[in-house]
Amino acid sequence: MNNQIMQWLAEIKLLFFSCLETDGGELKYEKVVKLLLEEMKDFLGAKEASFYKLNPWKQELFLDITTNQNLHFLEVSSFSKKEVEEIFDNKVYIYGNAGIDAFKEYDLLISLRTTDQIYGILALKEDDQTFLISDVSIISVISVELSKLIQVAINMSKIVAEEQRYRQLYRVTEKFHSSMNMDDVLGEIIYTLREVYPSFTYFLLLSHDNNNHSNLPIKDLEYDSENIAAMQAYVTGTSQFEDSKSEKKSVLYAPLKGKQGVYGVLQVISPNTLMFPKNEVEFITLLANTAGSALENAQLYYQSKRLITDLQLINETSHRLNSNLRLSETMNYMRDQISKSFDAQEVGFIMYTAENEVKVLPGSSKFFENEQSKSYIHYIKERINQGGEALFLGDLPIYLENRKKYHSIMAVPMVQSEDIKGFAIVMHQDAYHFSFDMFKLLQSLIHHSTLALTNSILREELEKMVVTDHLTKLFSRSYLDQKLTESLKTEHEGTFVLIDIDNFKDVNDTYGHQIGDEILVQVSNIIRSNIRVTDIGCRWGGEELAIYLPKVSIGMGQLIAERIREKIEMQTRPQVTISCGISYWNMSKEDNVHALFKRADIALYEAKSSGKNKVLLESNWRSAPL
Repeated sequence: MNNQIMQWLAEIKLLFFSCLETDGGELKYEKVVKLLLEEMKDFLGAKEASFYKLNPWKQELFLDITTNQNLHFLEVSSFSKKEVEEIFDNKVYIYGNAGIDAFKEYDLLISLRTTDQIYGILALKEDDQTFLISDVSIISVISVELSKLIQVAINMSKIVAEEQRYRQLYRVTEKFHSSMNMDDVLGEIIYTLREVYPSFTYFLLLSHDNNNHSNLPIKDLEYDSENIAAMQAYVTGTSQFEDSKSEKKSVLYAPLKGKQGVYGVLQVISPNTLMFPKNEVEFITLLANTAGSALENAQLYYQSKRLITDLQLINETSHRLNSNLRLSETMNYMRDQISKSFDAQEVGFIMYTAENEVKVLPGSSKFFENEQSKSYIHYIKERINQGGEALFLGDLPIYLENRKKYHSIMAVPMVQSEDIKGFAIVMHQDAYHFSFDMFKLLQSLIHHSTLALTNSILREELEKMVVTDHLTKLFSRSYLDQKLTESLKTEHEGTFVLIDIDNFKDVNDTYGHQIGDEILVQVSNIIRSNIRVTDIGCRWGGEELAIYLPKVSIGMGQLIAERIREKIEMQTRPQVTISCGISYWNMSKEDNVHALFKRADIALYEAKSSGKNKVLLESNWRSAPL
């Protein structure tokens, strides 16, 4: 019998190694074990042979392979390792009905062991109620030899599986480093895990808000009672475990770690497991580390591209602002750049006056022309004056005028020579619309632009001082001469009005020169409020003033002059009146500035000579067409 068993074992080993050759050197674990079971069944004359294998993750034995084609694996219960150890109680095999409910269908149970523990059971059913072998003690020899062969098969299958996993890791590493797209990297992590561990559940807990990851299982990394282990993995950069006996699951938190930091945490949930399998931790950790490096590279690539774009924006803006643009052109350009770069709904530029009031610069959004904007401007001004720092508000914390139209606000002070000259304000209706990177870029943009903006404002103020009369704030005569000369060359008609304050010498003699100056200011203010922005009011000299109305007919010019004359008579205190002489030109005949002035002067002389407080037209236009 010993010779028979030895010969049979030799044949079994030969078959075992022949499997390696026929499969090209790759071990087919299921095929080898199935072959051993068939040989065992035939040798012992059994009806059925089944192999129950220890699952080290769950510490349970489950049906792994059987010769019974009709047996459904899902219908077979698993048995805890503790139960199996109690059943055998240091016995190699159990023969006959031992009253064991768990294995009551079987007649012979053979333990398969390593040096220190049971790793499986070979369960057999008798055929015709008896085995062919009479000396069951030989089963001890079978147990030892089969334990070795099946253990070799298990170990080799692990090596094959490990090789496949690391091939996956190599493949995914190549994929990681061939892409600079963060979505591709994250998607490849999930794809690899699904390939290697189809029964696990996975989540990516990311530390940054990354948009549009299609259907990837991504969660925000938040600090709460349920995510303490995740936060520890993120903060410490080491893998953390969370085992739950009540929920029968084990969770691994592997940090997505690069050289410069941790970019998130990979959460892997192993169901029906009391302790996460240690032999899987290394692979998942390596995958997470590789993914962390790839995420870092993708993020650095994205940041470098964004930095280049930001620098180009700042450089282009600074170049344009330093190219001596008019203030309106400068502010319009700044508004357009900020609106486009930050996806802003409203952009405003607010400057402080000498009286510490606020002035909305041209180029600001139309919203800042409305009354509703004042509450926002006042709130931002108070906050900036208190701290002197830029403001980044994701959700405006106060209700302005009982409602918040704009929730997201960025406001950056314009500082020159350590003095706050004003601030730029950028707004959007949605809460948390602007990112912190946008805020930093806006700060840099305003910092580099402030000097150019203030220089542009000062330049225009200086130009205005040069062409503006200091007392009346009307334009100077030289400025009117220049604009009228240009109008004669480029436009088709225009009306000139020469004005003299009646009896102005009597006002000075009666009330004094200070009151005389106040009268000049009153008259000038009335003129300015009754003409268009494109019209030119100027101080002609002494108490004489003038208005040039480009593209205006003589009839319409007469109506405007009459309206101004009436309002001056009604609104000045002490009351004064004016006399007006009007001249006109059009393209139908040749004309010049000097002739236009002379005709208006003659008409003014006639108005004053004929009773004052009236408007007269030049002699060629006694009947004024509209």
